[in-house]
Amino acid sequence: MKRILILATNDPAYPDEALPAQVTVEHVLAEPSWDTSTATMLTLARRTRSALLEDFDGVVITHGPDTVEETAYLTDLLLGPAASQGAVIFTTTPNDLPASLTAAAAPALQGAGALVCAATHLHAARYVTYTDATTPTGFSSSPHLHLAQITQDRIDLLAPPPPPHPKTPPEPEPNVSLLKTYPGIDPALLTTLVDAGARGIVLEGTGQGNIPVTLFTTISDLTAWDIPVVIASRSQTTTTPLDDLPYEIGLAAKVGAIGARGLPPTKARIALMAALGNGGGLTAAHSWFATL
Repeated sequence: MKRILILATNDPAYPDEALPAQVTVEHVLAEPSWDTSTATMLTLARRTRSALLEDFDGVVITHGPDTVEETAYLTDLLLGPAASQGAVIFTTTPNDLPASLTAAAAPALQGAGALVCAATHLHAARYVTYTDATTPTGFSSSPHLHLAQITQDRIDLLAPPPPPHPKTPPEPEPNVSLLKTYPGIDPALLTTLVDAGARGIVLEGTGQGNIPVTLFTTISDLTAWDIPVVIASRSQTTTTPLDDLPYEIGLAAKVGAIGARGLPPTKARIALMAALGNGGGLTAAHSWFATL
């Protein structure tokens, strides 16, 4: 019988009868989802990886909805070769726990990376976003299809999983800041973040990766100091590199900024944390984002 580990940040309730696997529960001390620390995200990601390497066939992580997409994506990046050992399922409501256990025991999902289960839909961590806080089913993979549908004890695959990241990151750098840009933003906010210890900054821009031109000089200065600045967007964008966009759109690349390659701002921060592990700087960030 398959062995499934539940990493519980709350008290999971699951039926004792007809379980698809032998279940072990480990409780993880965690903050509320809206206040989940980077340290807690790393704890869950590391334990998930080690569990798969310890011959568990799958891992289910109970997690609040607010930041589950960040924790799932960080876990996805840190799995490395362990992803091939079993399925990893995040679930945000007690109602989804039985379906999540079914998914974690499913051979078809072995190697698919970290997934989020919501109302029997399985979303890849790379694509999932929490789009509607008024309903427990408020997750989307748009513009992509969700990966699979769980119907009773059956897994119906609807789309291939995203390709695994070709690099296994070192221990991520937690001191990465995220700042939303707006017309009239003071460039001093960026240097204040660096003075406070930030080793990298993600800016949430608009459109294909536009930010106010008043930030360009400061970005150029930060680049010279080996502090990478990544430009994400509040809109859905393509994976086209920032410096491959038309000149009038990708201007920030001319002063050293790096494009987020279609990642939303919160996940771009997770990716930059991974890129800067073990003391990496601008070169490491360029190399990492070029593979996304």
